[in-house]
Order: sequence, then structure tokens, then C-alpha cells
Amino acid sequence: MITLASDFGTPYPAAMKGVILARSDARLVDVAHDFPRQDVRTAAFWLREVLPYFPPAVHLAVVDPGVGTDRAALVVRAGEHALVGPDNGLLLPVARRLAGENGEMRVFDYAYEDPDSATFHGRDVFAPATAEVHDVGVDAVETLDAVSPAAEFVDYEFPKPELRDDDATGEVLVVDDFGNAITNLPGALLDGRDEGAVNDERVPVGGSFAAVDTGERLLTVGSHGHVELAVNRGRGDDAFDVGVGDEIRLRFDG
Repeated sequence: MITLASDFGTPYPAAMKGVILARSDARLVDVAHDFPRQDVRTAAFWLREVLPYFPPAVHLAVVDPGVGTDRAALVVRAGEHALVGPDNGLLLPVARRLAGENGEMRVFDYAYEDPDSATFHGRDVFAPATAEVHDVGVDAVETLDAVSPAAEFVDYEFPKPELRDDDATGEVLVVDDFGNAITNLPGALLDGRDEGAVNDERVPVGGSFAAVDTGERLLTVGSHGHVELAVNRGRGDDAFDVGVGDEIRLRFDG
């Protein structure tokens, strides 16, 4: 199996699929091609949350503001999976999760010649690389002539919240298509709580969106385990007036 993810929209992913299918008999599965344009952090978050649910596979992911520059191309072996994409931090959060606490993660540079296009490395660099990795198998990635251990690479870790006894400060990591503002605050902060203060405004805590009336705000824990600022049948980002990167202070009374 090969999965594909990008910010390309349509029809560009079809060209990547054509290149792969000309070189491989892999089953192709689209993850998403509507990640926010050139937003590496948001794509990295969703890859980390989605790809671990797949069986062993090769994952092609391209969100590449540096396309056409001297940024490197990477192949990352993470446990039973391999990831292919640009060296801009996109692949590392999900690679760490796929590798697990005691798993193996190895990062390789993928050497490539000047591609046909300076603006479409997804088609001309990463798709052929993905087909190569699939052909030899995850366990034999290092046998490819084009790969060599990466001496350095762009790593990325999501910002850490500041946690205190009854107070925490974090930020909005992403906003999903429903308008839920997903923070980096751990969901465990809401355990046993009936309400909390978000930036000094009191808000109820609910185990589901329907815990409050339609149109009402709430704090809840999303499927990813983070605190979400949400609205029952509405948009949390609008109701809380927050966006990606905004600071969130969460306070409890005892």
C-alpha cells in the first residue's frame, strides 16, 4: 500500500499517481489533498493523527513551500512504515509516532538529479522515490542507491503547553473543517471538571458536543486526546475568536 497526502488540491495528485502506477503495482490510498496551502505544521499534525491507523505502508506526503530550492528530499523508516517527502519537518512528528517508544526510526537523504520541473517535485522527485521504496520494501530502504543516512535534517516538534495545578497555558494547533479549535493542552486536564475558564471566560466541560444546547460553547476532548474549544453545531474558532497559533489560558477553580 502507498498513501498519498498533499496540499495540491486537484488535478496535480493524479500526476503523482500516474508516475507511481507506471513503476509499481501498489494499492494507492488518498489521505488528503486539501491541507491548507504551504502549512507544514497543520499537515504534520493531521499526518501524525491519521497515518498510525494504517497497516504497514509507504506514505508519500508533500507540503513543500521550499520546492525548487536546495532543501533535501527524505526517506524516513519508522517501525514497519516508510515516509517520503521534503526535508521541512513535515514527516518527523508522524515518524516518531509510527516508530513508537522503542521503535526504530532512521532518516535518509534521497539524492535526485535535476527534475523536469522546479515547481512539481511531487511528481518528478517524490513519486518516483516512493515507487522505489515500495519496490524494495520498508526493511530494505537503505539498500537503495539513492539513499544515504541523513547527517542533519529539519526536525519539528509541536509546542509544549505550560501545565500548573489549576492553570495551563497552551495554543491552538489547528482548526478542523468543523471549526473545532484543537489545542496542545492534554485532555486529561478536563478529567472530573464541570467547567473551566478560557482566557477568563467561563465555559462548561462536556464529554460530547451534545452536552450543551445547540449554539452553546464548550470544552471537550477530541479523538486526538487534546482539549478542543468547540460549539454544539457551530464553529468554535468563531465563538472563541481564536485561530491557529493563538495563546489559550485554561484555568480551574480548585
